[in-house]
Amino acid sequence: MPSVMGLLEGREAAARVRAEELRAEAERIAAELAEAEAVLERRVIARMELAEALATPDEAVQAPNPDPREAPAMAERVPVTGSVVPRWHHGATPQVLAPDYRQIIGLVESDSGDGEGISAKQLAAGLELELVPAKIEGVRSKARRLAERGWLTASPSGRFTRRQPTATAARAASGKRSGPGGG
Repeated sequence: MPSVMGLLEGREAAARVRAEELRAEAERIAAELAEAEAVLERRVIARMELAEALATPDEAVQAPNPDPREAPAMAERVPVTGSVVPRWHHGATPQVLAPDYRQIIGLVESDSGDGEGISAKQLAAGLELELVPAKIEGVRSKARRLAERGWLTASPSGRFTRRQPTATAARAASGKRSGPGGG
């Protein structure tokens, strides 16, 4: 009859061999994982570089001009989400605004309602956003920002309408002068 101690030593040796086999396999898998992560990182970088290169205008892709005095004054900037909303001025078009602000202006201008304007909830629905308070308040904030900067008009009831011309702009459009002798 085998001794109990001998049985336990035999099982311990088998467990040790199995642990070594698994440790070697884990090292092999870790090495394969490191290689796969390196390939993934290179491909992500390549995709980002390609996207950046494709987004650059053709003029910027050409050889750069080493003399800054001969460089064009300033390249036309394309507004992106999160960019600052500029103040409205005569001749300004919504194209200077980020896409989400342009969409809001488009919805307000296309509103064929009773002249009372469009609510933030209606704007959110028009933007195909989920009608939850957080989304509606985000749209309201953007519409208020547009109103503060002269792109829209906000009514006391919280509705938004097209930009109303100021008295100075209305006089300029009618050809009348303002100030002494003109007004």
